[in-house]
Amino acid sequence: MVHAGGPQISAQLDWLGLESTFVAGLRLTTPEAMDVVRMVLAGQVQRDLVGLLNQHGPLAVGMTGEDAHTMAATKRYARVGDIAHIEAGAIQALLDDGRIPGISSIARSGDAADGPAGGVFNVNADTAAAALAAALGAETLMVLTDVEGLYADWPHSDEVISQLTASELEKLLPDLASGMVPKMEGCLTAVRGGVTTARVIDGRVPHSILLEIFTDEGIGTMVVPDEEQT
Repeated sequence: MVHAGGPQISAQLDWLGLESTFVAGLRLTTPEAMDVVRMVLAGQVQRDLVGLLNQHGPLAVGMTGEDAHTMAATKRYARVGDIAHIEAGAIQALLDDGRIPGISSIARSGDAADGPAGGVFNVNADTAAAALAAALGAETLMVLTDVEGLYADWPHSDEVISQLTASELEKLLPDLASGMVPKMEGCLTAVRGGVTTARVIDGRVPHSILLEIFTDEGIGTMVVPDEEQT
């Protein structure tokens, strides 16, 4: 489980009088904002999610991408990073032990020149989840969001595309709304990295994951590899 925390981060930044700016769906993270991102994701959102899961038993373990050098990133701009490498050993060990890793999408720098003080990046959670799914050889990537899926002609229609191939998605990416770009780029990265399917589903719907997996119709949008890739 890789989680985000956009609303909570924005609320904390507002409270501190720091401006929230987004570029292509990614938060422009300054060094001052990075401290807030780190605190909110690892100290608030992660703890809440792990606590909810552990109401059902000793299941979840919280960590960040910094822990065990799980995620390394390179600088895109400011303190925003792109995943450069995944070391999935610690997460695989937790999975093998029957645990649910709850991971905050904070990555260490993959560049030794950044040094320990400047070597942390905010990584988009969808991007981090896709890279991790590929590194683990996951069967599917599930992206839970607050829309029904990928709309065929938004904002002119609310018809949801139920399934499309990686190549079909790649052609659509330049015209997507900025908020959907990281999610759909993540789906594309996952299926091209060996994940069998990637799905964007509405997390507001009760039992949405079960509905997607165990019903014939499913819900949301499923991305599959191109035929020549399978």
